[in-house]
Amino acid sequence: MESGLWSGAHMLVCQVWTAVSKALFAEFLATGLYVFFGVGSVLRWPSALPSVLQIAITFNLATATAVQVTWKTSGAHANPAVTLAFLVASHISLPRAMAYIAAQLAGATVGAALLYGVAPGDVRGTLGINVIYFTGCSMNPARSFGPAVIIGKFTVHWIFWVGPLTGAVLASLIYNFILFPDTKTMAQRLAILMGTTEVEKVVEVEPEKKDSHSSSGDTEVSV
Repeated sequence: MESGLWSGAHMLVCQVWTAVSKALFAEFLATGLYVFFGVGSVLRWPSALPSVLQIAITFNLATATAVQVTWKTSGAHANPAVTLAFLVASHISLPRAMAYIAAQLAGATVGAALLYGVAPGDVRGTLGINVIYFTGCSMNPARSFGPAVIIGKFTVHWIFWVGPLTGAVLASLIYNFILFPDTKTMAQRLAILMGTTEVEKVVEVEPEKKDSHSSSGDTEVSV
């Protein structure tokens, strides 16, 4: 009996570890791809400077590729600000969020290191660490963190953390508590935050609660 319980527990731990490790590697890979190709588009080549359109297309293609490759495994956050928004909305636990952010920062650093290694010395410069092309900044702390680590330059680096993270928190609060408030209780939110319950179990209960309050004569169907 004890051997059976031990075997079941061991199998469960292995399954959980496999799922978590795959998700972390997916975040690592997605952020690394995003930084390598995105930051590579802002390098100042002597023959021709990149245009705003070229940079925008490259960053969007890098994002689309990263999402397409990893969204089924981890959700394809590839951005600490996105992970924080999910955490505020009670869609992810605190331990998983911290692990995601660590994987994202590691991926961004490796992506920046690879780009620094393959780019010519007269082109790579500072890897666009603080470059602003008319329309805005990185909006991704990991995108700024990776090049900063490789170059060793953290001047005004805090701006690229405070801005995106503050915006992510405000957007998540407005969307999940004002525009489209959900019915999770405080106990459910705390359980999700600590990782003691699965988010999917909480989400599945909500439609049943809404249906139970609808009248039997109502023939409209909400999608």
